[in-house]
Amino acid sequence: MIEAIELTKIYPGVEALSDVTLEIKKGSFVGLVGPNGSGKSTFLKLLMGMLRPTSGTVTIDYRKPGWKTRKFTAYVPEIDTLYSWMRVEECIGWYSSYFNDWNKKKAEMLQSVLGIKRFRKVGELSRGFRARLRLFLALSREAKVFLLDEPLSGIDPASRERIEEAIVKSLEGNETVIFSTHIVKEVEKLFDSVIFLKEGAVFLHRDADELRAEYGKGIEEIFREVYNE
Repeated sequence: MIEAIELTKIYPGVEALSDVTLEIKKGSFVGLVGPNGSGKSTFLKLLMGMLRPTSGTVTIDYRKPGWKTRKFTAYVPEIDTLYSWMRVEECIGWYSSYFNDWNKKKAEMLQSVLGIKRFRKVGELSRGFRARLRLFLALSREAKVFLLDEPLSGIDPASRERIEEAIVKSLEGNETVIFSTHIVKEVEKLFDSVIFLKEGAVFLHRDADELRAEYGKGIEEIFREVYNE
């Protein structure tokens, strides 16, 4: 489903990704882990077609990322791009009209799980609730691919629990999910495989259970060992 071959992205003075070669199978839930600055967001933006590679290639379903792949790819950015002046109801109306794969039944279920308040202004919501709203908008789609960029970063434990529950309840198992995070403990049980990025390069890419068996410890402990935390 997703393939990168010698994928490199260089910003002025910074090599964000370096010769990344990997394959992600259709229907797998992948943890993309690493500290801030390791290249996770850059990789997801390349998958979205928001950035162009400096060299190398990346494809989704054998296509270069672009408007065609965005039709079946749902993206949750780390940066909050929601307009503060809009009411939540207006955000939902705009998003659901823009994407043909919006699933009203899923949206109703997720509204309950995530505690979405439709008549609040976005600017009145806490950081945790805004994170829930971004995830709600993406997960309410019938997408084939979900790219979630640091959805747990900087939010309270209650919101993290709600987000995990929403992901579990909304996915049917045939979707491909890349979950970018440096907070591993709460979600590592969801991972089928894990990609460890270190200074823009793939340090490890293995089946999650194989890693646990080989290291004799959980993914969070392996994370701490790899990054000396």
